[in-house]
Amino acid sequence: MFADFIKRLTQPNDEALPDEDARLALTALLVRIARSDNDYSEREKARIDQITARRYNLGPGATSALRTEAEALEAEAPDTVRFTRAIKDAVPYEERCAVIRALWEVVLADGARAQEEDALVRMVSNFLGVSDRDSALARQAVDGSA
Repeated sequence: MFADFIKRLTQPNDEALPDEDARLALTALLVRIARSDNDYSEREKARIDQITARRYNLGPGATSALRTEAEALEAEAPDTVRFTRAIKDAVPYEERCAVIRALWEVVLADGARAQEEDALVRMVSNFLGVSDRDSALARQAVDGSA
């Protein structure tokens, strides 16, 4: 179902992702982090919906539809390396830092930081080219507001 999208996402391309594709890819990354500890809770789903609603100015129906589509994409998406490389190539650094902050929001949504989630955020930060310092600042900002 998502084969063409994944192919576009993972093949080298100098063009930025269209907005709808970027939305879907970034939301799928949020789903991937939420699923990484094998406990994809309702609180994490709600947090993903809040993040996408805020980030993309979507209503509840559109937010839920985007998350549902992202869940299906995440299940079919390639390894995280290629997936995040495509996002890195398509998204400016400041936005990638915002992505890391959103990832931390999802990780902390259920009140627990699983080792799998921490490891995946560190790996994704690295793959997105976000410095350890900026990732730590993003986590502290989210942890302080939780």
